[in-house]
Amino acid sequence: MTIYLHQNDLPNDVQFSGSVAVDSETMGLKITRDRLCLVQLSAGNGDAHLVHLINKNYDAPNLKKLMSDANIEKIFHYARFDMAAIGYYLSIDVNNVFCTKIASKLVRTYTDAHGLKSLCDELLKVELSKKQQSSDWGNALITQKQREYAANDVLYLHRLRDILLEMLIREKRQKIFQKTIDFLPTRVKMDLIGFGKVDIFSH
Repeated sequence: MTIYLHQNDLPNDVQFSGSVAVDSETMGLKITRDRLCLVQLSAGNGDAHLVHLINKNYDAPNLKKLMSDANIEKIFHYARFDMAAIGYYLSIDVNNVFCTKIASKLVRTYTDAHGLKSLCDELLKVELSKKQQSSDWGNALITQKQREYAANDVLYLHRLRDILLEMLIREKRQKIFQKTIDFLPTRVKMDLIGFGKVDIFSH
C-alpha cells in the first residue's frame, strides 16, 4: 500500500476512470458547522490518495471535477454523509454513486452490523482499526496513524462493492437499491436544510 498526501487538490497527473472509492473526514458530524478536512480516494489498486484541505481552502478544481463527473462511479460507505460534506464545502453535486452501507442493509438482513469494520471482517476477512476515527483532522499536519486510518477507509470499497452487488442480484434487490440511490441526492439536500432527523413518511 502506498499513501499519497496532497494539499488542497489532486495533482493534474492523478487521474481516475471507471470508478473511485471515496471517503471524507470532518471536524464533527454537523456538516454546516464541522468543516471538511480530508477527502480520501482509491482506484481499487491498493493505493490511496489523500487530499488534505488546509486553511479552509476549497478551491480544488481537479477534485471538484472528479466528484461531479457522472461518468465515474463513486463508491462510498455511508454515502449520505460524505455526499453532503463534499457537496456542501466544494459547492458541487456528487454524481454516480454506489453506497456499500445501503447495499448491506438491503441484503445482509441477517445482522444489524452494517459498519465498514463489520463488512470487511465478514466479507473480506480483513480487520480494520477504528482507533483514529475520533481525532483532530483540522491540524495542518496529520499523523502517519491518521493517514493509515484514512487510507483504510477506501482501500477495500471496490471489493465490497463487487460482493454486495452480487448479493443484490442474487436476492433480486438490485432495482430497489438503485431506486434508493436515485433518491439519495434529495435525502442529502433534506439533511442540509434541517430535515435530517425528520421522517416525512411517518403518520
